[in-house]
Amino acid sequence: MMTKNISLGQYVPVDSPLHRLDPRTKLAWTLAYVLSLFIMRGIWAVGLAVIFLVVIIRLSAIPPLLYLKAAKPLLILILFTTFMNLFFVPGHTLAAFGPLTVTEEGIRTAAYLVIRLLCLIAGSSVMTFTTTPGKLTDGLEKGLHFLTRIRVPVGDLAMMMGIALRFIPLLSEELDRIIKVQTARGAVFDEGNFLVRAKKLIPVLVPLFVASIRRASDIALAMDARCYRSGEGRTRLHPLGYEKRDYIAWLIMPVYLAAVIVCRIAAGKGGLL
Repeated sequence: MMTKNISLGQYVPVDSPLHRLDPRTKLAWTLAYVLSLFIMRGIWAVGLAVIFLVVIIRLSAIPPLLYLKAAKPLLILILFTTFMNLFFVPGHTLAAFGPLTVTEEGIRTAAYLVIRLLCLIAGSSVMTFTTTPGKLTDGLEKGLHFLTRIRVPVGDLAMMMGIALRFIPLLSEELDRIIKVQTARGAVFDEGNFLVRAKKLIPVLVPLFVASIRRASDIALAMDARCYRSGEGRTRLHPLGYEKRDYIAWLIMPVYLAAVIVCRIAAGKGGLL
């Protein structure tokens, strides 16, 4: 059991056009891309989403292997989705394995959903890979500032999300350390059935939970000692501001969404392909 392969929430410090974009632009683009994955239909829309994602990954200057590692925690969900759609979607039978049958429609549906899940994970990872937690927090707070008119504590929510993102790699390292310590003491986590393995995780989860509470308490004390107060009146060392590249990105966004909608309309109600 190793946790060093967890890349969720980690920032990759490289110089790329995406790193230089305003975090509000990247947040809006992430929401738009996720929306396009849910409304797309047809092979042309799927191809457009995949090609667009490949271009974004190239522009991020981040190795594609990191995006594959981001999908690793959801591998079981991807395999389960593939299995359920591959063998339980009715249609033209291509092969039979006892009570299980593989249909042409099942293969199409499984491929469609797997591609959608992978694009969703990779597309969301682009934002965290190219944006520091501090900038992401500032982008959320400033981008959702209009919600303060209805008394939504946007500043507090953005700070909570920023702290949570910072905790992900820290907890990953803490979990890896605890597992190594327990292994050195003779613990074996890869033997036995599901219930036996679950019981063996108790000596790992308890100290991890205690360490999380301790870190949260230390952060609360540090923020209180520095007289941290959210809301109006707070200033930033690097104020956010749109530049030419951000306006170009905002102009491309409706074009991409319009292309996905056109592909959906063209696909009609005749199926996924």
